[in-house]
Amino acid sequence: MSTTTPSRTGAPDADVRRTYLVKTLGCQMNVHDSEHMAGMLEQAGYVAASPQDAAAEAADIIVINTCAVRENASDKLYGNLGRLAGAKRSRPGMQIAVGGCLAQKDRAGIVERAPWVDVVFGTHNLDALPVLLERARHNQRAEVEIAESLQVFPSTLPTRRESVYAGWVSISVGCNNTCTFCIVPHLRGKERDRRPGEILAEVEALVAQGAVEVTLLGQNVNSYGVEFGDRGAFAKLLRAAGAIEGLERLRFTSPHPAAFTDDVIAAMTETPTVMPQLHMPLQSGSDRVLRAMRRSYRSEKFLGILDRVRAAMPDAAITTDIIVGFPGETEEDFAETLRVVEAARFASAFTFQYSQRPGTPAADLPDQLSKEVVQERYERLVDLQDRIALEESQAQVGRTVEVLVAEAEGRKDGATHRVTGRAADNRLVHLALPPGLSADDAPRPGDLVTVTVTRAAPYHLVADSALDAEPRFAVRRTRAGDAWAARASGQEPEHGGSGAGGCGTGGTGPTGPVTLGLPTLGLPTLGAPTRA
Repeated sequence: MSTTTPSRTGAPDADVRRTYLVKTLGCQMNVHDSEHMAGMLEQAGYVAASPQDAAAEAADIIVINTCAVRENASDKLYGNLGRLAGAKRSRPGMQIAVGGCLAQKDRAGIVERAPWVDVVFGTHNLDALPVLLERARHNQRAEVEIAESLQVFPSTLPTRRESVYAGWVSISVGCNNTCTFCIVPHLRGKERDRRPGEILAEVEALVAQGAVEVTLLGQNVNSYGVEFGDRGAFAKLLRAAGAIEGLERLRFTSPHPAAFTDDVIAAMTETPTVMPQLHMPLQSGSDRVLRAMRRSYRSEKFLGILDRVRAAMPDAAITTDIIVGFPGETEEDFAETLRVVEAARFASAFTFQYSQRPGTPAADLPDQLSKEVVQERYERLVDLQDRIALEESQAQVGRTVEVLVAEAEGRKDGATHRVTGRAADNRLVHLALPPGLSADDAPRPGDLVTVTVTRAAPYHLVADSALDAEPRFAVRRTRAGDAWAARASGQEPEHGGSGAGGCGTGGTGPTGPVTLGLPTLGLPTLGAPTRA
C-alpha cells in the first residue's frame, strides 16, 4: 500500500490513494458517528479498504471509535491496539486514530498507555480527524485534541452510509438526565436539538437516494424539542417524517419512559410508516433501585405505558434494557425486576451486569455486589427472558409478514439457502426462496418479501412458506433494491455529501467491521448494553 504523504488539506498528493478502516465499538450513535468519520476521510481523498483488507486490518489508516459504557470497554480498546501494534511495525506509514466516548474520557492517557497511537479525538470534534492525521504525519508525533463542547453538529459532516436501503438520522446529541450509572452525559454533553427542517431535509435526501427505512436517533429521542421549548416536538416530527413520500418504514431509538407521552403513541398509531416497534429501557423493576439510579419513573408507570402502546398497536414488539446487580440491589429488588419482566412480555431484552464506571455517582455507592451474586441473578433473568421471548416468537407462527431483505444479517443463510431481513416489528426473519428461482427474480437487499412464518426461535423467526405445497412468497422490488444493485455494480459517487444537504452513501464496500452494543436496527444479543 502507498505511504505517500497527504497535502496540508488532508488529501493525498500522489496518484496512489491511502486506504482507511473504521472499527466501531458501541451503540447506534457510535455507528452513525463512524459513518461521518468515513465520509470525512473519503472527502479528504482516502478510500475504504477492500473487504479482504478490512478483515485483515490491512489499511493505511485505522480509526477505532470507542464506547465507554461498560467496564470492558477499555479492555476492548487496548486489545485492539495491542493487536495493531505489530501491524504498524510491519507497515511503514500506517496511522492509528482513537475517537469516541473512551477517547473523550481518557484523553492523553491513551497515548501514554499505547504510544504507537497517532491521533486521539473526542465526541465533540469529529470534524478534526483528517487534519489531526495530517498534523501527526507532518510532526511525526501523536496529536491529542479533545474539545469540551460540541464544535460542529455531526449531521452537518460528510457521511458515508453503511446501507443504501436503511439509514440513521440523528435528531439530537447529548443528554440532560443524571442517571447515576451512566457516564454518557459527561462525555457527550447536554442535549442539543436539531431544527425540524434540517432533520426532514436529511430524511428526504436519504429517501431520494433509495432508502426506504429511516431510524431517528437521540440519546433520549423523545425529549426532542426541550432545547427550543416545544414539548410536543417529537410527536410532530414523527408525523412529518412519516409523511415523506417514498419512505416506507420509520423507527426511533431510544426513548425515556419519564418523557414518553400519549401524543407520541397517537403519532405512532396514526402514521402508517411508523413501525409497530418500541425500545423502552426499563433498567430495573424495583422502585427503590430506580430512585437510586435517578430514573424518574416507577415500575407501574412503565407498565402503564406498555399497556397504552399495546392497546393502540396490538402487534407492537417491545424491547428493553435491564441492569442486573446495581449497588445495593437486594434479592427483593431483583424479584421486582423479574415480576415486571414477566408482566411486560418483552420480545427481547438487552441485559447486562452492572459495571462500576469511574466518574459516575454509582461508582462511589456503598454495597457494591459481588460478581458471584450478580452472575447468578443475571442467569436467572436471562432464563426468564429467553422463555418469554420464545413464547412471544411462537405466537408469530402462521402470521404473514413483509420482510425488508438485509445485506448480511443471517450467518447461516448460505448453508440454509435462505435470505434474512426484518419484519415491520423489527423481528429478525430468515426466509426460504422458492426452488428454481432465477437470479433476476430473487429479492435483493432493500426489496420487500411477503412470507408466512413457519417456525420460531427466541430471537428469530423462520419463514419457509415458499416451500409449502401452496407456497406463500411474493417479492416487491423497490427503489432501495435498485440503489443496492447500483452500489454493488459501482455505479455511485466516490464519496458522500454533507449532512442534510446530501447524505451520500459513497464508496463501493463497507468501511470495516462494526461491533455493536445494539445489533444493527435493534434486535438483541443478550448481555449487550445500550445508552438510554
